[in-house]
Amino acid sequence: MKLRGAISGFGEVAAKAHLPGWFSREDTGILAIHDPLAERRHEAIRLIKNVRVYDGLELMLDGEAPDFVDIASPPSFHAASARLALGARAHVLVEKPLCMTLAEFDELQTLAAEYGRVLMCVHNWKHAPPYAAARRAIESGRLGAIRYVALDRLRTAPAGAGGSGGAWRANPASGGGILIDHGWHVFYLMQWLMGADPPVAVSAHLSSAIGGRAEDVADLRVRFPRERIAAAHLSWRAPVRRTSAMIYGENAIIEIEGDRVLMTDRAGSTQDLSAPDLPDDSYHSAWFAGVAGEFERAITAGPGSHLALENLAEARFALALTIAARRSAEQGGIDVALA
Repeated sequence: MKLRGAISGFGEVAAKAHLPGWFSREDTGILAIHDPLAERRHEAIRLIKNVRVYDGLELMLDGEAPDFVDIASPPSFHAASARLALGARAHVLVEKPLCMTLAEFDELQTLAAEYGRVLMCVHNWKHAPPYAAARRAIESGRLGAIRYVALDRLRTAPAGAGGSGGAWRANPASGGGILIDHGWHVFYLMQWLMGADPPVAVSAHLSSAIGGRAEDVADLRVRFPRERIAAAHLSWRAPVRRTSAMIYGENAIIEIEGDRVLMTDRAGSTQDLSAPDLPDDSYHSAWFAGVAGEFERAITAGPGSHLALENLAEARFALALTIAARRSAEQGGIDVALA
C-alpha cells in the first residue's frame, strides 16, 4: 500500500531536493504541504498535482492523518514539529539538524519508541557517490584500520544566499551557522567512515566576518578512541566552491576531490574509484531519493531496525559534537569531551 506523506516547511530545499526525491519513489505520495508563507504554498500548488496546502502544522496533521511527515523547515522549528508529527502517530523524517539540544533529542527518541514510529534525520551525504564509493572500499578491508579522516567544505557564501530561502543560515536564533549547516554532515560522515566506535572529544575554532551573525568559518579536530583523528575545515568565505576529503588507513589512502575518488596503496598503485554524479549544487537533489528509500525501508522494518537505530545514533553524535564544538570555541579551542 502506498505511503501517504506530507511536507512541513516548503522552502528551497524541500522544493528542489526533497520533492524530486519523493517523486522518484513508486511507494510514496505527497498529499499535503504545510508552510506559513503564502508564496511557498502557492509554489507547492504549482509543483504538485492535486496537493492540499495548510498554513498550520496541527491543522494539516488533523485534516490529513499522513503516514509520514518530512520536516524541512528551519532548524529552530524541528523539535516542535517532530513532536507534533509523532503525537499524530506519523513516522518522521527531519532535515538536519534533527533538533538543537540533547534534551530535545532524548524526548523525541522516547516519543518515537513509545508510539512505535520511525524517527530519522536526512543524512544525504551518505548517498553521494564519492562517499558511498569510499565506504565500500573501507568495508572491503583494502584500507585496513582507518587512522585519519579529513573533510573540507569550501563555499563562497551560504546556500540560498541570493534569496530569502537562505536567510536563516546566517541567523543564530534560527539555528543558523556553518557548524549546523555543514558541520552536521561532516560529523555523521566522520562517524560513518571511521566505524563503530564513537568520538570522545572535539576542539574547535569558530569565527564570523560580521558581529552578531552566525559563524561562517569553523576549524575542527575530533578525537576517536585508539588515537584516531578526524579533522574538518568549513568556510563560507572561500574564493571558490570546493568539496574534498582524505581518508587513510594502515594499507591505503583515499582522496576525494569533487566527484573524483582515487585510492593509492603502500606500493604506490593508484585506482580510480570515481562514480558518476550530477553536478555539485547546494541542494544535492540527486541524493535525496536514496534517503527516501532508506526511510521507507526503515518504516517497513520498524523503529527498532538497524537502519533506524544507526541513523539516530549518527544524529546523536552529530548533535553532541555540535554542542561540544561550540563550548570548545567559547573556551579558546580546548578539547571538550562529548556528553
